[in-house]
Amino acid sequence: MTVRIIEAVYVRDYVLHLRFSAGTEGDVDLGQELEGEIFSPLQDRAYFRKFIIHPELHTVCWPNGADFAPEFLYEKAQVAA
Repeated sequence: MTVRIIEAVYVRDYVLHLRFSAGTEGDVDLGQELEGEIFSPLQDRAYFRKFIIHPELHTVCWPNGADFAPEFLYEKAQVAA
């Protein structure tokens, strides 16, 4: 199954509510994932909120090129459910 994010909404802090193409949805807390050169700018909550859904990658991404694999986000949403 190809996992695609079709909707993403900012909830609070580093939490996004994601809806996937399979019809499932859930909240994903990325606060523990924001380490390293590409992800550390996302620790600024104002910057974190600048995400978009990339039209080709079908996942959330940020202006600096940071993104998370949709499969990773799907697994995190399933665990949180």
